[in-house]
Amino acid sequence: MRILKIIHGYPPLYNAGSEVYSQSICNELAKRHEVLVFTREEDPFTADFTFRRVQDGVGPERILVNMPRGKDGYRHRELDERFAEVLHGFRPDVAHIGHLNHLSTGIVDVLKEAGIPIVFTLHDFWLMCPRGQFLQRNFGGGMVHALCDGQDDRKCALSCYAALISGTEDDQEREIAHWTAWIHRRMIEARRICEQVDRFIAPSLYLRDRFIRDLGIAADKVQYLDYGFPLHYLTPSLERTQANKYRFGYIGTHIPAKGVNLLIEAFDGLEKLAELHVWGAKDEQSTRALMSMAEGRNGIHFHGSYVNQNLANSVFSQVDCIVVPSIWMENSPLVIHEAQACHIPVITADAGGMAELVAHQVNGLLFEHRSADSLGHWMRWAIQHPGSMDRLGRRGYLHSADGAIPSIEEHCKTLEDIYTQLKQTT
Repeated sequence: MRILKIIHGYPPLYNAGSEVYSQSICNELAKRHEVLVFTREEDPFTADFTFRRVQDGVGPERILVNMPRGKDGYRHRELDERFAEVLHGFRPDVAHIGHLNHLSTGIVDVLKEAGIPIVFTLHDFWLMCPRGQFLQRNFGGGMVHALCDGQDDRKCALSCYAALISGTEDDQEREIAHWTAWIHRRMIEARRICEQVDRFIAPSLYLRDRFIRDLGIAADKVQYLDYGFPLHYLTPSLERTQANKYRFGYIGTHIPAKGVNLLIEAFDGLEKLAELHVWGAKDEQSTRALMSMAEGRNGIHFHGSYVNQNLANSVFSQVDCIVVPSIWMENSPLVIHEAQACHIPVITADAGGMAELVAHQVNGLLFEHRSADSLGHWMRWAIQHPGSMDRLGRRGYLHSADGAIPSIEEHCKTLEDIYTQLKQTT
């Protein structure tokens, strides 16, 4: 088959979960099929919508569209026209979308007009929430990153788009009405393209249920399928090092949604008993702000970015436990799977897809979502019960008899079955 993968970012330029997963399936599918990746880059010195082809011998060919200035937009006519040229040249049998943020919803229309079956993997709430994670900006307010209980046009305008509303009192209500209407049109567009997608894939039951309940997508159109992983990089060649103190680890970006600040707060008072090792980055200022929070708390170490292929030896062999403290309703975090593959116990929140991967005191520990006190309590319990934590780590993945996480090979076989079915029926 000729498979077109569409994703808003792709390694090495972007290395968050959806991008790393996309690269994994593309590399595996390319062993048996012709795969083309359509993705983006952000070159501020080059014109918007400029296309560039990359064929570097590392995985399938990629077409990068330059989108340094279009973050909050959702439909771009010029991008759609250029994408149609790519589609005409490649003529795929199926298109697999991972994300349309930073790209254009019009891509779906171009695919539909060409009669191409469309698979869409749901990595977050972007089709239900203009910002993707149901976290409110609350510009100028005190409740920064408050958890949103549901999309509402005017609420979105007053909270998440308040920074675009001027401070001029006479204009304020008119501008609120403008952004309320803009969000309303954006949400109509999101629902419209959902109707055109042939099959959604949800990596967590929580995400699947939210899209069925809150967005009204037919249940038979949303298939649950957890992520798959190339297991070769999750087979450590080094024994876990021993230390005098219990070692907690965090792996991931330093964006507020990931809750690294919550983890630093929860670590308060544990420095005589444990160490906290933080890997990853977002940008220099975000990391510097977190390091500033950690000042005066001995035992917190920042290690910078990491290479995913080296996780087992460079990260998991250096820690006793991984903490996933996200403050949004995470979907199906890759890091939880990766830790479980290496038999490292996980402490995470009792919410969203996180709670589907960890059962309390079965293969890890659960704390009350967004509560530093609860997280701190269970971190202290882990320090006091290292033998029990090792036992929890040995259980591994909950949803297999032997604790093994899904392999990329078996995962892509399921994807191929979906592609084939849609190709035959569309």
